[in-house]
Amino acid sequence: MTLPFILFFVLALTAIGGALLLILAREPIHSALSLILVMMSLAGLYLMLGAEFVAAVQIIVYAGAIMVLFVFVIMLLNAGVEERTEYSKIAKYVGIPLGLLLLLDLAHGMAHSLMGRAPANGAGSANVMVSTRDLSLQLFQKYLFPFEATSILILIAILGALVLAKRDE
Repeated sequence: MTLPFILFFVLALTAIGGALLLILAREPIHSALSLILVMMSLAGLYLMLGAEFVAAVQIIVYAGAIMVLFVFVIMLLNAGVEERTEYSKIAKYVGIPLGLLLLLDLAHGMAHSLMGRAPANGAGSANVMVSTRDLSLQLFQKYLFPFEATSILILIAILGALVLAKRDE
């Protein structure tokens, strides 16, 4: 067993554990903190794949900015402990079989996937390395408008949360 192999399983189990905590947590703030744990472990997996830019974006944008926004909105709305109801009996009896069916479909897709198999004639392999500089030039030149539009949408979401919170007072 090599160190990257062990590190992969540690990060993968951390991501799965955080996802389970995200679903099972009773308080919204605990769910948001669990989601941060999932995002940080995904960033570690991206680092292991050699995608440093994606890992940095994962930490800065998602685990940083978006999750701070989530925590801010949760605290602003003063969301307490989640109320458990018995209205979701259908989800219990339909959701579990559908979840198992989804897992079987994913396993079937992974088993019959062409990923990782080398083509017979060597054609179609795109081993082109893109530097972080080239990627950032594309992001801030060609895709500047969608980048800025996303930041404006996040700002509108913050203002909407403030309006909703002030409406009760």
